[in-house]
Amino acid sequence: MPGGRLTQQERQQIALGLADSLPYAEIARRLDRPTSTITREVMRNGGPTTYRADLAHRATERRAHRRRRTPPPGQGAPVRGSGRDDEAVREYEEAFTTLLMQQGLPRMTARVLTCLFVADAGSLTAAELVRRLGVSAASVSKAIAFLEEQGLVSRSRDERRRERYYVDDGVWYKSTIASARGIAQVADIARQGVGVLGRESPAAARLENIARFSDFISESILRAAEQVREVLYTKPEHRDDTGDTTAAGPDRLQAATARRDVSGRDGRRAGR
Repeated sequence: MPGGRLTQQERQQIALGLADSLPYAEIARRLDRPTSTITREVMRNGGPTTYRADLAHRATERRAHRRRRTPPPGQGAPVRGSGRDDEAVREYEEAFTTLLMQQGLPRMTARVLTCLFVADAGSLTAAELVRRLGVSAASVSKAIAFLEEQGLVSRSRDERRRERYYVDDGVWYKSTIASARGIAQVADIARQGVGVLGRESPAAARLENIARFSDFISESILRAAEQVREVLYTKPEHRDDTGDTTAAGPDRLQAATARRDVSGRDGRRAGR
């Protein structure tokens, strides 16, 4: 039934659909399931090229068994914040992990990054990651090494000389800038093809349009990221007893953005 757990027969149908190169939406339609359910199921269990119905079913049973067990004191997943629904938090973490996998991160790397994002402290030790994820220290170490190479995670030592891994407030800015530069590289390589293929050819016209589009998107992302960068360093709005909001941070952001806009316009006028 839609909304219930996937059965082993449904997983077999998913595997058959993947073998026939069907899109997730079509597999979902045939099973009368949301497309997001199929996407999450596949990405959680190796991706479209390595998905196995029997292995996926056993893995789901193991996860369910782990959730039913009560961890001994001092072990297992850390205590959630007051008022949080543990099951809802787990589902959110799985959804976040799936999204990161869809954007190219390996599963273990995506799980580690999600763990760091949802940790209130924004940092965890290797031992804490191992307990939270129920994986080996080697798996965590490999994922951390990859994330450090991408500039998504940093490390430092705490007062007990333990290494802590954390995501700082600017990580999303760095990731966005890297993405914009990647789009700019697409524009560069597309424009190179215009000269190689001849400007009058249909292929060259197509590549020129790709280059112009990519240039515009890259420049827009870079400009927007610079203008709103301070959002990542401001506290969210909070309501007082009267229902009014306090937003000193966003006010400063708007003022800073306005100053940058004015200075940018003045600079352009001076250039003219």
